[in-house]
Parts: sequence; C-alpha cells; structure tokens
Amino acid sequence: MLRRRTTRITPIARLLFGLAAAFVLLFAAGPATAGDQPAEPNTLPDREAFLAGAGKHCRGCDLREAKLNRRDLSGADLTGADLTGAVLHRAKLANARLDHAKLQDANLNKADLRRASLIGTDLAGALLYGTDLSGAQLEGAVMTQVHMAHGRLTRAVLRGADISLSTIMDAEMAGCDLSHANLKQSNLNGANLSRCDLTAALLDGAGFVQARVKDAKLQGVSARQADFYRADLSGSDLTNGDFRGSRLQQADLDDAITDGIKMKRALLVDGTVGQ
Repeated sequence: MLRRRTTRITPIARLLFGLAAAFVLLFAAGPATAGDQPAEPNTLPDREAFLAGAGKHCRGCDLREAKLNRRDLSGADLTGADLTGAVLHRAKLANARLDHAKLQDANLNKADLRRASLIGTDLAGALLYGTDLSGAQLEGAVMTQVHMAHGRLTRAVLRGADISLSTIMDAEMAGCDLSHANLKQSNLNGANLSRCDLTAALLDGAGFVQARVKDAKLQGVSARQADFYRADLSGSDLTNGDFRGSRLQQADLDDAITDGIKMKRALLVDGTVGQ
C-alpha cells in the first residue's frame, strides 16, 4: 500500500510566508493610497529665482535691501512683498502690482511706476526723486517723509493717502486726486496741482509757494498756517476752506470761489491781515 507523503510547515516558514504576503499587499496598495492624496501645494514664493532674474512675480517675498537697479519689472506682481530699504533706482515698474507692499526707505529715484497699483503701500521715507507715478493708484498709501522733488503724479489717485512731512517740490501733479489726503507740513513749493481734487484735504502748515493750484477743488480743506505766497489759485473752489493764519500774499485768486472761507489772522493778497 502506498503512503501519501505529507509536508510539514515549520513555524519559521509560516512566519516568512506571512511577511512576504504582507509585503505584497503593502506594495500593491501603496501607489493607490498615494494617488488618492492631493499633492501639497507649493505656496512659498520663489525668492531666489526672482532675485536671479528668472521671473518677475514674487508675491509676499522678503526682498529687504534687495538690489534691483534698472530691473525690468513691468507688470510684475509684488503684492505684499517686503522691499524695505531695497534699491530700485531707474527700475521699470509700469503696471506693476505693489498693493500693501513695504517700501520704507526704498530708493525709487527715477523709477518708472506709471499706472502701478500701490494701494495701501507703505512708502515712508522712500526716495522718489524724479520718479514717474503718473496714473498710479496710491489710495490709502503711507508716504510720510518721502523725498519726491521733480517727480510726476499726473492723474494719480492719492485719496486718503498720508503724505505729511514730505518734500514734493516742483512736482508735476496735474489732475491728481488728493481728496481727504494728509499733506500736513509738506513742502510742495513750485508744484503743479492744477485741476487736482483736494476736497477735505489736510494742508496745515504745508508750503505752496509759487505753486500752481489753478482750477482745483479745495472745498472744506484745512489749510491753517499754510504758505500760498504767490501761488496761482485762480478759478479754484475754496468753499468753506479754513485758511486761518495762512499766507496768501500776492496769490492769484482771480475767479476763485471763496464762499464761507475762514481767513482770520491770514496774510491776504494785498498784505492786510484777515479779521
């Protein structure tokens, strides 16, 4: 009689068999599990690529003290970027987005910022000599103690901006919107503000010596102790303006609307003191 031979599986063999089966199952399930999970998005800005000139956009980047002289950043998106102390001398930033960016003490001398968006941007202490900001959006921007002699702000929107303690001498600003802006103690001597909207602006202690403020809107302005010596205010609307203690000596007020104007202790056009 033939006997059936049986194969005995030792405990060690069972263990090895179990480990092999588990490895096979893990290997088969691995790709499917990984595929089911969404890839983690790369939200970090590519700062190094931007600084190397490989790209223009760098939202929220830390670009403090960056040297970007003459860089062509036209149309760049630098929203929320920190450019404190950065050097952007003669940089091309036309149509760029710099909303809520930090540009304190930045060097923007002779930079091209035409039609750029700088809404809520902090430009305190920035150098803006000869900078072109024509048509730029600067609503609510902080521009305290900026140096902007011979700059251009033609048709720029500076509604509610803080431009106090700044030097903006001989600037070209025709047609700009400065309504509700703060220009306290700023120097705008020789600037062209023709056809600007300065409704309810704060001009206390500001200098407008020989400035052109022709056909402008100055309804409800506070211009206490401001200096309008030999300024051209012809055709402007000064309704309800507060010019107490200001100097208006030899200013041109031809065809200006002066209804409700306050002139107490002001030095008037003819050299007399207002009552």
